[in-house]
Amino acid sequence: MAGTRILPDALSAITDFNVVASDRNKNCSSNSLTLLRPLRVHKTTEGYYSEDGTPTDFDHLAISGLLGNRPEMVVSGINNDSNPRHDVLYSGTFAAAIEGRYLGLPTIAVSLTGKREENYHVATQISQYIVEKLLDQQVSNELIPNDPIWNINVFDLTLVNLQPIKVTRLGFRHKAKKMEIQKGPYDSPIDWVGQPRELHDAGAGADFHAIEQNQVSDTWSLDDLTRHESIDSLQHWLGNLQ
Repeated sequence: MAGTRILPDALSAITDFNVVASDRNKNCSSNSLTLLRPLRVHKTTEGYYSEDGTPTDFDHLAISGLLGNRPEMVVSGINNDSNPRHDVLYSGTFAAAIEGRYLGLPTIAVSLTGKREENYHVATQISQYIVEKLLDQQVSNELIPNDPIWNINVFDLTLVNLQPIKVTRLGFRHKAKKMEIQKGPYDSPIDWVGQPRELHDAGAGADFHAIEQNQVSDTWSLDDLTRHESIDSLQHWLGNLQ
């Protein structure tokens, strides 16, 4: 996977960096953990670590002792396609960022949007720029006190044709189309998950909109899923059991 090979070379120019990655594609693996079998890790010729688990697994391994010293941040990617909402719910790339944040570190998930996969070096330049910003503790503490999860989507264009970074919100799709049923060998049924529908919340300010405008979409997400402003009203609505 080209994105996981080119990114370390660029980041090693600005900070100490190591790689712990899956030994195969883990697309749509989400936040799954491997609990019922041991994980197998081996060191590559480049000095990086490869393992047979999920993105969430290798965050745990890297942060909890595999690297010796605890890292300062997690950079996940570069994923080969976009990760806007709702895709982040299924994305292994974003899941690694979420897990890093749960384990107390600032995290970045980076995706190259498009099928050509020609400009990983551009996504790498943008990743390097943001990492340098985060390593500046004065800026981080002043503007980003809650250490959000950064979800970066870079359209697959040369840097000169790419529009500036746009801070966005997560967009929204309509629910998926109906499942598809086909026939396999001996007329056995084969079920396919329905294809995604058209966009719903994709106007100005949404990640979908920024990507369509050839902008770099930068969405900040927090790991606190609680709807704090509704706690009191929900408590009142539930009332008491007796």
